[in-house]
Amino acid sequence: MKKLFLIIGAPGSGKTTDASIIAANDAKFAHYSTGDLLRAEVASGSELGKLIDSFISKGNLVPLDVVVNTIISAIKSSDKDYILIDGYPRSEEQMRELDRVLASQNEVSLDGVIEVDVSEEVARERVLGRARGVDDNNEVFNNRMKVYTAPIEAIRAFYKDKSLLQVINGERGIDEIVGDMKNLIENLIKG
Repeated sequence: MKKLFLIIGAPGSGKTTDASIIAANDAKFAHYSTGDLLRAEVASGSELGKLIDSFISKGNLVPLDVVVNTIISAIKSSDKDYILIDGYPRSEEQMRELDRVLASQNEVSLDGVIEVDVSEEVARERVLGRARGVDDNNEVFNNRMKVYTAPIEAIRAFYKDKSLLQVINGERGIDEIVGDMKNLIENLIKG
């Protein structure tokens, strides 16, 4: 059975970078960023990509069925046993749909949810400082932050009740953060 670890955090928390470093340095992990999976579909120029882009470009959530199907497909097609996915869930609806899908099968188990915690001030500095694309501006950041903060308490409570939530401080050096995250995941794998 594949073991899934969700890495959550505000825009600019470093969750994608942290997870990608772990996967790059340990061959037993596959890393998927929900954002990267969706951006790859946009870049393909497909009709689905155009639909996704109409949401992403405004900082809004992509429809639930599109996101869940993208994630489940990536997990099942991976040749790795340990999967890191960052940027998901971003709403209570996404969380409950993933929980429902995972409960209905026996190929993948959710073994941990790790929140990379940063202040809004630090998140804003990082996002506006990197300015990767047209969606990295103050107006879109404010909307993305609102989209992130609205459901986060319910998401934390849901995963805390399932004894899955772990929180790490994302306002330190990257080596420290990645080291803590890797140790946490290794301990969860050992059970």
